[in-house]
Order: sequence, then C-alpha cells, then structure tokens
Amino acid sequence: MEAITRLASQNVVVIFSVSSCFMCLSIKRLFYDLGVSPAVHELDQEPRGKEMEKALGNLLGRRPSVPAIFIGGRLVGSIDQVMSLHLGGSLVPLLKREGALWL
Repeated sequence: MEAITRLASQNVVVIFSVSSCFMCLSIKRLFYDLGVSPAVHELDQEPRGKEMEKALGNLLGRRPSVPAIFIGGRLVGSIDQVMSLHLGGSLVPLLKREGALWL
C-alpha cells in the first residue's frame, strides 16, 4: 500500500495497469488523446506487482483491480469512474485544475 501511495503522488495522473488488459489500454489511450502524459505502472512488469494489485483491489473494493487511476494523488477509481467523469464533462476540468492540462 505504501508503494502505491508513493507512486500515486509522484505525478499528476498515475495509471496502474497490466500490459495485456484491454481496459487498461483504453484508459491510457483516452488520457493520451486528451493530451495528458500519465505515469503508467505496468504491474505485470513490476517486481512487487502482484502485491500492489492486491492492495489496489482492496482500495477499489473489486477485482480486477486494474486499471486504477489516480489524479492529483487521489484515487479516482477504475475505468467506470473515469469514463463517467469524462462523459459528464468533469474530467477535463479536473485535469486542468490539477495541472495535467494547460489548454
């Protein structure tokens, strides 16, 4: 859990992902298309990835635990929550407020 908190606070947008996950790929593409360069941590390539994935599952209260998205050091949630923010018109203002977008 400590590693997740530390990594999540090092960049404005942080995505915990698994490289073979289609939903993870989709959420990364959304941020790239918006002009955001998130820090991406591929848990299947991290030495403590399984442990981190379990901790994220506890934080999110669900499995699978990826993608898990943090904005401004705070857990936003998984793809469902981010897409809901985006479709509701709240994601871009949040990204601007946190300094991830300068448009």
